Amino acid sequence: MPSLQSVISCLSDYDPGALPVAQANQIIGELVEPVRGTEQVALRAALDRVLAEDVISRLDVPAHDNSAMDGYAFASSELAVGGNVALAVVGSAFAGAACEQAVARGQAARIMTGAIMPAGCDTVIPQEFVDVEGELIRFDAKAVRAGDNRRLRGEDLAIGQPALAAGRILQPADLGLLASLGVAEVKVRRRLRVAFFSTGDELRSIGEPLDAGCVYDSNRYTLHGMLRRMNVDLIDMGVVHDDPAALEAALRSACENADAVITSGGVSVGEADYTKQIMAQLGDVTFWKIAMRPGRPMAFGRIASHGHEALLFGLPGNPVAVMVTFYHFVRAALHRQMGAKVAPLPLMRVRSAQAIRKKPGRTEYQRGILAPAPEGGWQVSITGQQGSGVLRSMSEANCFIVLGHEQGMVAAGDEVEVMLFDGLM
Repeated sequence: MPSLQSVISCLSDYDPGALPVAQANQIIGELVEPVRGTEQVALRAALDRVLAEDVISRLDVPAHDNSAMDGYAFASSELAVGGNVALAVVGSAFAGAACEQAVARGQAARIMTGAIMPAGCDTVIPQEFVDVEGELIRFDAKAVRAGDNRRLRGEDLAIGQPALAAGRILQPADLGLLASLGVAEVKVRRRLRVAFFSTGDELRSIGEPLDAGCVYDSNRYTLHGMLRRMNVDLIDMGVVHDDPAALEAALRSACENADAVITSGGVSVGEADYTKQIMAQLGDVTFWKIAMRPGRPMAFGRIASHGHEALLFGLPGNPVAVMVTFYHFVRAALHRQMGAKVAPLPLMRVRSAQAIRKKPGRTEYQRGILAPAPEGGWQVSITGQQGSGVLRSMSEANCFIVLGHEQGMVAAGDEVEVMLFDGLM
């Protein structure tokens, strides 16, 4: 596993005092390795787990050519005559059973959705396109083409074909796909263990009296919610006050019991030096001022205690900055540590409903509301005050307005990039 310093040494333009977002993510990506433990779980327990190995189809799905519609099966050669086709109905095919009667030239079989295609039949005409006259059906040859409404054997999956790739976070459709292959259990990566706590003498937990100058700790609740969505095992360590011994004990305990440790507060300029000193003395840690807004200060690296090692993410203390840095740095790193292969979320380009102030040289994540524009299409507007302490700006938003590193002022009507919260949160 590479050291943090070896990764950083390869970057000629590395500046921890003004680190671009892309470079921070590059460093994190190169340092993070997936956990190795795996386990077998029942299919019903596999939702949102990370698949540990490729799943190869052991059967053809479907197992036979079958009908995709309720209608009548016949040989497509009957269409060659054109015009009005008349066929005698000889037997029926139902789902789960084959048609026992042979279908000869000039004949058709009544067939239901999912039923095996009778021998010699390759086409199904839906029942609504057919006139029934006793044991005879009539239809226009132009109403159907050869091979219509027939699902081929192995069309979904063929024997030996990869069904799902390792690293996939299993979704409901995946469970159904595995069930269709007769898979009862799957091998998944073990759940990631993540410890988190807040730092600061001014913080109080809910239920404690709120003294003058103190605030309730919201960061642990947003972190708890964001981590729960990632299906990891959580270790909530509460609030750690500004005491060197308490902080060291908390970091050691977190490191010995978790794969990753997330703290909020204590990494900004002007905060207690011992916070950074203790983080650094426990491992390979760097402290960044990232060229972004909100969320400039951040610590990242590995810490170790009594033979145990964990990733460390030291996030800012302001509530919005905690969420922004989590979504744009920590989330991807934890996915990688889980062994999950997750594509970056797409960015949409839409019109800005208003002017937005922006300085080149940093990436900004404004909180926005994406809505239909009066003239058609989509537009986005900011949620009001964008301060890193205004948590309401996140609660009211449905997207990030992502203003790139080199971008300057935005005029009303200009196109901007947005990242939807749907799929992120």
